[in-house]
Amino acid sequence: MDNVTEGKWESLPVKLNDNILTTLDELGFTHMTPVQSACIPLFMSNKDVAAEAVTGSGKTLAFVIPILEILLKREDKLKKMQVGALVVTPTRELALQISEVIGLFIQRFPQFRQILLIGGSNPIDDVEKFKTLGANIVIGTPGRLEDMFRRKADGLDLAGSMKTLDVLVLDEADRLLDMGFEASLNSILDSLPKQRRTGLFSATQTQELEKLVRAGLRNPVRITVKEKGAAASSAQRTPARLNNHYTICRAEEKFNSLVAFLRQHKHEKQLVFFSTCACVEYYGLALKALVKNVTILCIHGKMKHKRNKIFSEFRELKSGVLVCTDVMARGIDIPEVHWVLQYDPPSNASAFVHRCGRTARIGNHGSALVFLLPMEESYVNFLSINQKCPLQRMAPVRDVVDVLPKVKALSLRDRAVFEKGMRAFVSYIQAYAKHECSLIFRVKDLDFAALARSFALLRMPKMPELRGKTFPGFAEETVDTDSIRFKDKNRERQRRKSLAERKEKESSAPERKNLRKNKAWSKQKSKKDRRKKTASKRRLDEDVDEEDVRELLSDTRLLKKLKRRKISEEDFEKQLTAGRRPRGRARGASPGADSGTGGQV
Repeated sequence: MDNVTEGKWESLPVKLNDNILTTLDELGFTHMTPVQSACIPLFMSNKDVAAEAVTGSGKTLAFVIPILEILLKREDKLKKMQVGALVVTPTRELALQISEVIGLFIQRFPQFRQILLIGGSNPIDDVEKFKTLGANIVIGTPGRLEDMFRRKADGLDLAGSMKTLDVLVLDEADRLLDMGFEASLNSILDSLPKQRRTGLFSATQTQELEKLVRAGLRNPVRITVKEKGAAASSAQRTPARLNNHYTICRAEEKFNSLVAFLRQHKHEKQLVFFSTCACVEYYGLALKALVKNVTILCIHGKMKHKRNKIFSEFRELKSGVLVCTDVMARGIDIPEVHWVLQYDPPSNASAFVHRCGRTARIGNHGSALVFLLPMEESYVNFLSINQKCPLQRMAPVRDVVDVLPKVKALSLRDRAVFEKGMRAFVSYIQAYAKHECSLIFRVKDLDFAALARSFALLRMPKMPELRGKTFPGFAEETVDTDSIRFKDKNRERQRRKSLAERKEKESSAPERKNLRKNKAWSKQKSKKDRRKKTASKRRLDEDVDEEDVRELLSDTRLLKKLKRRKISEEDFEKQLTAGRRPRGRARGASPGADSGTGGQV
């Protein structure tokens, strides 16, 4: 269903509830977007929907409004513990955002109550909240939802509450599968009634998503909404009002260029994407020290309890910088983002499109910029062909100054910064090695010396990729890095204690010789081989028991007496025969078993 014409809400073939129309008017949504005008009538008329639309096209309202309309039209009104709608989404930020949108609408419908089930909080608190307040609409992430379905022992029968389910929505469905939630999704779907309406919403269609469509939807209506005009002819997958740029800079100029750009756009709201959590931690800390009078926040997937607070805080800001990983790439609606900066290209091409889509949302203008190394320039053509995402070259950032010495000074003053830098460097190379577009992003093409300078490292870390290599282009600092202290006195005290314990342990341990160091795993004996050898030796030892040893010694003594003519050959034979244990007797058997009194030989 391409090129659907948007219009006013009143032009829909199905009439919306007056309270829903009032809320839309208050929120300033006077007209529908194409995906809304296509999805809402179908979803409300008992159809399963699989919708693909560019990021920022208004997909959230395309399922929130039908959910409310369907629940309002139920013959049997939902009770406190009966769930009528379930929305599953890949990240807690997106779940929080959907919950806020639904919250705005149900203010006018006090008969409905919703609950948010996401990570970062104590699951027992969620159980108690559900048991106390109940919920008719559930929004959650797969991991927490799967956990809640298993909480019968805590008094929560979520599967029982889901028997009244009318609507299931999988938002950013392709991302749900990308993030490895397939097993959790299958577990959740097994607990839901088959008679329901299902909606899959995503910005991209994948083979995995196609399997989910076939498995979870009954005769789905497929909706593909594209940009109008020139964008439609090229099937462009980014918003038409997005200005998408790239710039080429050498590794050691990259961070300096980023700092200069942020300093020149202090009064704007910007997202800066890095490839790993460790890079966010390190560069976020450096940016806070270098870009003054700007609110700089950091968020990544390994944060447990702070993410919701940081996300909410950044949404409220008029200007500022959010340093993040791809946890913020999908479906997140942050008001008035002016620039999306991609310091590192993402590990897969589709994520590039989603990152850019954090700006220029629902008809607004916005800009995006990716920083590329000279050897990565062919990525531009790849994106244009593979993702229908054309980029324009931007001139190098102006007024760039070298801030890397200041970052080094931060590392020398605080061990926490030094360690974060080492972890960031290692994680960057590991992420680079796993890049989906491996013909362009090749680890063997990286200039490790230049890269280490760009990370402002004091020395090279120890890692397999660097083993046996020399780096004449990188000058290590003369300082002994073990002497760098933590600024946090408690951490420093703990570190010194650990160092002292380790030193004492090493001095008291016996010297071990002939240790094989840095030998490749493939050349070492496997544990399995070593276990086999030990077991074989043990069996050999067990075969020669003490009785056998005594017999052998006795025979040897008799033979010596014979040779010295102390006994005759006849005496030798008699004593040899008299002292030998019968060979037919099994070890540990009773004497009777060997003497023909009913035992087996």
